[in-house]
Amino acid sequence: MINPVLLCGGSGTRLWPLSRRSYPKQFARILGEQSLFQASALRLSGEEFAAPLIVTGDPFRFIVTEQLAQTEKSPQGILIEPEGRNTAPAVLAAALWLAERDKDALMLVAPSDHVIPDGGAFRKAVEAAVPRAQAGDLVMFGIAPTRPETGFGYLELAQDADATADTPQSLTRFVEKPDATRAEEMLAAGNYLWNAGIFLFTASAVIDAYRTHAPALLESVGAALAKGTSDLGFIRLDAAAWEQAEDISIDYAIMEKASNLAVMPYTAGWSDLGGWDAVWLESGPDGDGNVCSENATALSCQNTLLRSETPDLELVGIGLQDLVVIAMSDAVLVAHKDEAQRVKDAVSALKERGASQAVQLPRDYRPWGWYESLAIGGRFQVKRIVVNPGAALSLQSHHHRSEHWVVVEGTARVTVGDDVKLVSENESVYIPLGAVHRMENPGRLPMVLIEVQTGSYLGEDDIIRYEDVYARE
Repeated sequence: MINPVLLCGGSGTRLWPLSRRSYPKQFARILGEQSLFQASALRLSGEEFAAPLIVTGDPFRFIVTEQLAQTEKSPQGILIEPEGRNTAPAVLAAALWLAERDKDALMLVAPSDHVIPDGGAFRKAVEAAVPRAQAGDLVMFGIAPTRPETGFGYLELAQDADATADTPQSLTRFVEKPDATRAEEMLAAGNYLWNAGIFLFTASAVIDAYRTHAPALLESVGAALAKGTSDLGFIRLDAAAWEQAEDISIDYAIMEKASNLAVMPYTAGWSDLGGWDAVWLESGPDGDGNVCSENATALSCQNTLLRSETPDLELVGIGLQDLVVIAMSDAVLVAHKDEAQRVKDAVSALKERGASQAVQLPRDYRPWGWYESLAIGGRFQVKRIVVNPGAALSLQSHHHRSEHWVVVEGTARVTVGDDVKLVSENESVYIPLGAVHRMENPGRLPMVLIEVQTGSYLGEDDIIRYEDVYARE
């Protein structure tokens, strides 16, 4: 049985404005109706796979569970990192957790934000790599390059290796991200593969590698797991111990030092969606090279990506060439495709200006559902709030604002002080300043309401929580 380990971190900068720190790209629907995370979970499922083990951060824990539930999948565990420390600590935490249950557990480590169109071909490649992993090797997956890419690290195969083989091959060395000339040379040579950051090994083999090459990580991550706590089914790694773990990738910490490596070539298509240029390519441009979302129109355009992420916002391009245009309700990106990798520079510039759009989506996802602001004034704010079936907001009060709720879809169970009542569609309730209150959705469908806040301060930190089923502070 293979244990998928899905890594769900990331800063969400390369596909801004759709992807942001509060909602990185793996959770967005970029290609098709499923998020990249959901597609990854479904790809690594079947008779030969156990339930996935997820490694993520606290802000994403309920997004992970909700998106998995939508695919009718349940995780065997969700490890919560106190902060992102790169892939080496994350993989080790997963290995130690699995080893407690089976020291020789097979683990397939994969980022959750990659695109692999042919799931069957990938599973076949994984199956072909299993014997080497069970024999104690650390198997890496190498992607057959299709272009002289400068944004990836490369794997140089041994002289007698076959880059198109359907079995694991020997590795000569790792190659850092090259310049354009060197990338052209490696593509022509035919014995180089892209480093996909996907690995297959047993828990015991990779723990032994950490013991040999990164003993300090083994100590700090082991302590973080041992001192961790269980919280609503999540495993929270201990923050103090985790802070001592080096911020380093598994490539640098382990793979470039280990002698028991093998490379499984994969030739059936892969993308890390590392920029909007990659999204354009993977979306299948039309005869003019254009890719348009449902509510976007291209007139006399060539090789252009037009996406409107707001249903009531029509995007029209006229006479454009080699451009990326991404329109959202709070931000618009216009960039030449050749400059797509500089989107992260735009995010940095917005951060310096203190713009919330740098990190925060207009829609704020919470454990109980989500909300978005519809209008903001000096002393008022209007929100649309969606509460999932069976979910409840915390029992809370506010120092500086009162609230008026109007239910527009479904039924809400509302608590105000000692009064509890059902509020149905087209009914409203008033929450005075300072009143202790709660909202719940007792139904089987999402409940939608409009909230009008009025007061001297409308920030989200004006909340005193008395009870919270989601164990938030």
